[in-house]
Amino acid sequence: MSYGIRINGRPFEDEPRAGQCLRTYLRERGWFGVKKGCDAGDCGACTVHVDGEPVHSCLYPALRAEGRTVTTVEGLAGEGGELHPVQQQFLDAQGFQCGFCTAGYLMTTAALDEEQLTDLPRAFKGNICRCTGYRAIEDAVRGVRHTEEPGAGRAVGRNLGAPAGPQVVTGTARYTFDLDVPGLLHMKLLRSPHPHARIVAIDTAAALRVPGVHLVLTHHDAPERLYSTARHEHPTEDPDDTRLLDDTVRYIGQRVAAVVADSEAAAEEGCRRIEVTYEQLPYVTDPEEAMAPGAPVVHDKGPESRIARPENNVVGEVHGEIGSVEVGFAEADVVHEETFRTQRVQHASLETHGAVAWYESGGDGEERLTVRSSTQTPFLTRRALCALFGLELKRVRVLAGRVGGGFGGKQEMIVEDIVALAVMRLRRPVKLEYTRAEQFYGATTRHPFTIGVRAGARADGTLTALQVRVVSDTGAYGNHGPAVMFHSVGESMAVYRAPHKKVDAYSVYTNSVPAGAFRGYGLGQVVFAVESVMDELARRTGVDPLVFRELNIIGPGEHMISPGGEEEDLEIASYGLDQCLQVVRDAIGEYGDGSASPSGSGPDDDVPEGWLVGQGTGMSMIATGPPGGHFADARVKLLQDGTYDIAVGTAEFGNGTTTVHQQITAGALSTTVDRITIRQSDTDVVRHDTGAFGSAGTVVAGKAVMKAADALAVQLLEFAARYVGAAPGECRLTADAVEYAGRAVSLKELYQAARAAGRELSAEGHWSGSPRSVAFNAQWFRLAVDPGTGEIRILRSVHAADAGKVMNPMQCRGQVEGGVAQALGATLFENVRLDERGQVVTAAFRRYRLPQYADVPRTEVHFMETSDAIGPLGAKSMSESPFNPVAPAFANALRDATGIRFTELPLTRDRVWLALHEKGTG
Repeated sequence: MSYGIRINGRPFEDEPRAGQCLRTYLRERGWFGVKKGCDAGDCGACTVHVDGEPVHSCLYPALRAEGRTVTTVEGLAGEGGELHPVQQQFLDAQGFQCGFCTAGYLMTTAALDEEQLTDLPRAFKGNICRCTGYRAIEDAVRGVRHTEEPGAGRAVGRNLGAPAGPQVVTGTARYTFDLDVPGLLHMKLLRSPHPHARIVAIDTAAALRVPGVHLVLTHHDAPERLYSTARHEHPTEDPDDTRLLDDTVRYIGQRVAAVVADSEAAAEEGCRRIEVTYEQLPYVTDPEEAMAPGAPVVHDKGPESRIARPENNVVGEVHGEIGSVEVGFAEADVVHEETFRTQRVQHASLETHGAVAWYESGGDGEERLTVRSSTQTPFLTRRALCALFGLELKRVRVLAGRVGGGFGGKQEMIVEDIVALAVMRLRRPVKLEYTRAEQFYGATTRHPFTIGVRAGARADGTLTALQVRVVSDTGAYGNHGPAVMFHSVGESMAVYRAPHKKVDAYSVYTNSVPAGAFRGYGLGQVVFAVESVMDELARRTGVDPLVFRELNIIGPGEHMISPGGEEEDLEIASYGLDQCLQVVRDAIGEYGDGSASPSGSGPDDDVPEGWLVGQGTGMSMIATGPPGGHFADARVKLLQDGTYDIAVGTAEFGNGTTTVHQQITAGALSTTVDRITIRQSDTDVVRHDTGAFGSAGTVVAGKAVMKAADALAVQLLEFAARYVGAAPGECRLTADAVEYAGRAVSLKELYQAARAAGRELSAEGHWSGSPRSVAFNAQWFRLAVDPGTGEIRILRSVHAADAGKVMNPMQCRGQVEGGVAQALGATLFENVRLDERGQVVTAAFRRYRLPQYADVPRTEVHFMETSDAIGPLGAKSMSESPFNPVAPAFANALRDATGIRFTELPLTRDRVWLALHEKGTG
């Protein structure tokens, strides 16, 4: 009896393997719209229809689909190619960012009946989006249109849809593993069960006898060279403390060996057969204990690794003082001191880390290594691979498809190195794709911080002193540790004027999962503490919290001063913080005379009787790019058919840079975005790009694109003028021609004329990322608390964003909403928990709670009217900054409602209830 199944109208008779799930069965037959996000039925990215009913295909046995009809997102469209109504709605509303979850939402939505559409929180319980904040998804379901037609005229400032939108909603956008590689082998990793141990012996003989196993890699096969997994333009920013495979393991989950086989199952069996003999070593998981004399040393390395004090586990530190804080505290009428703690948070991008690599023939006929990776930094990863293996740059190509979320977590090289080693040994294509569990214990997290803040103010609310002590737990490796620590005490302190400031900050090794880059890059942790203390000072001086901030914040044109050290290329090139605070004041003013609470809270009709109501504000400042240079190159050229091509290195993972680059180019060349194609995130397409991190996609790569497009516009006009015998000043670019003296010459004709003359009409642009400006954000919450249970309801969420000239309001709003939603998750419940040995115990979505549709309120987003003197066309960055003021605004609102200052994140319901109970309010 043969197996039979219909997929998107086509019959298939291939019998599934024993135990195979429907998701892998579908993907193996080319239906790549079905995504892998969790393999546990938690995220919904793999949703398909079986006989019209939506199912999570990662849990659905392929054998059960026998005799049934299966529809994937690719099969939603009509036979003539017309989009399904739900696909069109998601396209019109821009109901996605990275798009990795979109197929799942489309399939879920397409199956909803009228009753289910009235209860979306319940309907979407099985789907997760990490990017959008869910408002755009709701608008898509409701049929709200936000995108504009890409007609002639102004492009910048309009709500133009993402170029890949049609591919995202049809499931044809290609992410890292959405391709068929002939002869592909699969890699699995054996990981350490100990927090600290030396490998005494490792026996791979039994693993190599497993049928299908081709290779086992151990520390004996790894280069001796030390490096950092962190990717920065200047590698010396990070300590060289990592070896590809080490004979010493420093946390539970560190890779010990790699097995390459014909299948994942064979590779996993090979890992189980490896016999490792360990000598267990003393370990430390608390950063304060790690700095104490006599603590176990995590890294016993020399000065060449650039570790500040390895004997004390201090990977980096900064100390500085402006004036004398003791004098400042003596001058103060009110001094407040508090210690705050923030937790580990996982990036939880739905596409996990992974890479696939192979050899291909280069342009010169010689082989070169090609690595396709889910990375934010293709060029820096290529440079690191070449340094690690002693390869020439021209012998390595790194590219990214569409990336399924990043948030800083993919500013690392944690899979590409070992995949490349396997390919070089076997001369066969090799793939490594992290499971969701590996993403928790084998990737990186946000740095947990302990922040001590002491601040003083006069009775009139004027700050006299601000002192901060930071201890950042970087985990077992120092990737990003010093840089995050340094950045955390930069703009968080510089935004406030105080004559006396002091900082002591430490980035500390522990035997736990490494931390890395995460949205906000350390600022969010310290802003939570500083803004909370400013709120307390305002209360204790009797000054309105907004007035208190206005008295003490830095003003336009002022010099930014942080005791951690000045950054000479940083300036306030536009100022919108005053407007941000006015937005908050207007929101507060809508609640009347404030008779219900001393902070100005008025009555709420929708709050249950007995609940406590409060409101609170937080604000932040962030540099629009990283220090030390962030470089981008771009090239724009005229094509044979009269359209244009952009080549730029930055990756697209929902940040919207692709759309912005097209809009910038369309404006410069007086054309429409549908006449512009873009090639990106490939080391073959352009000279160099530092990467899509530090909010640099618009302000750095965008400026390089602008320079190239502007230069090409001049070149086209000059060439056309010579070609037709007119003065350049008489010529004008249009969408498909150059007009002059009432006549026109088409761009196609100009292309042919240039080609005949041996020329290519193209131009290049470069930007170094310096000087840099700053962006400002303010968040305000109004919330209610049930003193009997600790439940919190967000009554209103308002966010004010100083983004300079907003290039695409629809996209920028989505960035803000997504940042607020992600920050709410970190504020309320997300927590990567470790046991006493440093082992991650929340290595699944169902044990690590992410914000779902029902958890996230609609945030009112307001953009300030500013134009930056540095950013392209007046724009500033807005990917990271919305995250930073959310936690303090929420904590300040909770303080207003309950009278309790909460100093530790997350603000879980049980933690709130316990504090109320101890106070006697519960």
